Amino acid sequence: MKCHVLPVGVYEANCAVVWDDPAKAWVIDPGADSQKIFAFLKKEGLQVGAVVLTHAHFDHISALNEVLAEYPSAAVYLHGKDEPFAFSSLNQMPPYSVTQRPAALDMSKQDGDTLECGGLTAKIIHTPGHTPGSWCLHFEAHKLLVAGDTLFNGSIGRTDFPGGSMAAMEASLQTLKQLPDDTRVIAGHGPATTIGHEKRTNPYLR
Repeated sequence: MKCHVLPVGVYEANCAVVWDDPAKAWVIDPGADSQKIFAFLKKEGLQVGAVVLTHAHFDHISALNEVLAEYPSAAVYLHGKDEPFAFSSLNQMPPYSVTQRPAALDMSKQDGDTLECGGLTAKIIHTPGHTPGSWCLHFEAHKLLVAGDTLFNGSIGRTDFPGGSMAAMEASLQTLKQLPDDTRVIAGHGPATTIGHEKRTNPYLR
């Protein structure tokens, strides 16, 4: 498994590209800067098999339409609880505009289900708190968690946005604490970390 993180947009959301089969790479959270994403994909000789949105905030989905225009056969996954606001006028802020709802949007996956593409498998861990439909992708065989805005290096995602819940976040963090300490974590913003490091140093996980 190979993995590369591209900070994109004015809020520097982390867009993660992971792959084993170059013909079916995963693009996780294409939040902005589609040309930057395309340049990396083309440099590595990658095609896109799946686009996964860890949650629906504009800074994590705003390049979705451009990515699908370039790679129209890619599957697109979003938790259904985030769909009501994901593609609405409420989910925008300059310079981000409204993202159009893809025709082939898969919202069938739930907590404990798996996503499979290009020889890689990720277990879905539903982690509400930042948004109702936030989820993390656990590539267990590779000791990797793509956490979106649930868990950061030294902090967590905000819970004061519409749909956020500190009580739900606390329950989600308890779930993540059960993962092995050596699990690498790609956060939605900022540097990578590990579950063990966060358990030792992050006040929200103590």
